[in-house]
Amino acid sequence: MQREVLFFTEMGYTAYPQDEAKKLGYNNLMFPNEYFSPEKAQELYSMYFDELQYCTESGFDGVMINEHHNNPLCMMPSVNVIGSVLARITKKGKIAFLGNVLPIHENPLRIAEQFSVLDHLSGGRAIVGVGRGLGRVEFEGFGLDMAESRTRFAESAKMLVQALEEGIAESDGELIKQSKVDIRPKPYKSFKGRTYAAAVSPESSLALAQLGLGMLIIPQKPWSEVENELKAYRGIFQEVNGAPAPPPIVVGFTFCHEDEERAREMATEYVGNYWDSIMDHYEFRSDHLKTTKGYEYYGKFTEKIEQYGTQDVKDFFLDLQVWGTPDQCYDKIMNTRDRIGSDSFLAAFSFGAMPYDEVEKSMRLFAKEVLPRLKELPAIA
Repeated sequence: MQREVLFFTEMGYTAYPQDEAKKLGYNNLMFPNEYFSPEKAQELYSMYFDELQYCTESGFDGVMINEHHNNPLCMMPSVNVIGSVLARITKKGKIAFLGNVLPIHENPLRIAEQFSVLDHLSGGRAIVGVGRGLGRVEFEGFGLDMAESRTRFAESAKMLVQALEEGIAESDGELIKQSKVDIRPKPYKSFKGRTYAAAVSPESSLALAQLGLGMLIIPQKPWSEVENELKAYRGIFQEVNGAPAPPPIVVGFTFCHEDEERAREMATEYVGNYWDSIMDHYEFRSDHLKTTKGYEYYGKFTEKIEQYGTQDVKDFFLDLQVWGTPDQCYDKIMNTRDRIGSDSFLAAFSFGAMPYDEVEKSMRLFAKEVLPRLKELPAIA
């Protein structure tokens, strides 16, 4: 089936005034801190937690949250703290993480301890998600070298997986050193089948297979390329782990409306806003990715932007997302499922500073008209 449908949010700080955004030339998710209101942030946190609670009570199989630093694109620099709050205020549903950015955490022991506590608090509902990270501003904020990220990620992920499965952490890697130590509290239960990582580059996909991690896909390139990379990933996963790879999880920026043209207008504006914000945050207009070890693939992406133009690339990204009438949303999800064998869908409804009343209407319509149909599907073998 589209066995699991989760709600995904990055908890963006959306309170910046649009008129100021236009005057300053900033995307409204990228304002400097002088425009930040603690009172408004508190309101937004309350709204987001209410939203997540609603989702777990209205048929979604859980929620997914994410980590970012030094940018209001995401108000979750301490994503595991947010997850622990969710563990206490929700009674059902999985609590999934798009990514702890492992290379910026110098010792994965702390991440293992946090996930163990979180899994106890939630009664075993945690889905571990990790990532390598792409934002130069995030690495520089912690005084770390991006060029070391691939090695740091591989060594950290290996230690984390072992720690959560065996209750013991140790590493004698090139960069990650950890003497043997017990994880306390001992993990609540096995994390097998509950550990994923986001992958964009082909090299990352193969690294996940070798580590025995499930794959989380954020659509941003032709599905034909994704299909080829999945084929290689599945082959290596089977060879290394002696078992088939789990079906991938797919994220979709989602807007559902009864009127197709209204859905197109809203998706164009707010997926477009989100695209602009990640262009700024990840500096895709810069050349630094071309020359940073481990990020050469993203340097090629920068070249494609230069070749095709920003607007064409933005339109391509928009077309990959899930928007339209309920039937159109369902058909887009099914098309992706049929092409790549995905068994779970992460619906992101709140993005690009979309007004909350529009987010709520879209989410509720999707929950009423699309979600039940997805949950009726048989599991992918």
